[in-house]
Amino acid sequence: MTHYEDYSRVKSHAAKSDIFAMFNASWATSLERSLHWIAGSRPTTIFHLVYSESSHMFEARLMDLLHGRKTGDLGDLSPSQLGRVSELQCMTVKEENEITDELGAWQESAWDLVTVSADNEGNIERLRFLLERADDLRLRTMQKVMEVLSTKQGVEFLIATAELQFGVRGWGLDKDQSRLDGRD
Repeated sequence: MTHYEDYSRVKSHAAKSDIFAMFNASWATSLERSLHWIAGSRPTTIFHLVYSESSHMFEARLMDLLHGRKTGDLGDLSPSQLGRVSELQCMTVKEENEITDELGAWQESAWDLVTVSADNEGNIERLRFLLERADDLRLRTMQKVMEVLSTKQGVEFLIATAELQFGVRGWGLDKDQSRLDGRD
């Protein structure tokens, strides 16, 4: 988890220098950028990953579970854990939608950036604030989900998260290279 906290802190510092570079994300592949929500992944993606990994592991170990053997993995989430994850998801969706609405309002007023009379620094600061809120929501969501999971489940979830990130990155690199090579 410290990796996510460090990343969020460094990103916040970099946004103070050049907020637009955070949204452009020149270090990311075209695929990664197409999946971005306010310069990063949607916090609700975390819940999709929990549910899909849980379902996949549940199906893979169904016979063990039917025989009463607990596996302790993501496929063995308790009703209490599922309820807490669902509550977190509802709260996260609500806050994600609020931030999205605020970004929409910012985008509607973005044309003010090109006018001479505009408070450009105020508009840019507002965008920085939205990025900070989005990054904070991403980090808090990850932390809260990890609190719900057991240690074993948390490790499996972090592995699944890394596999997803590396998979998207790898596929994105392949697609970008294909386009550069003229194979698309």
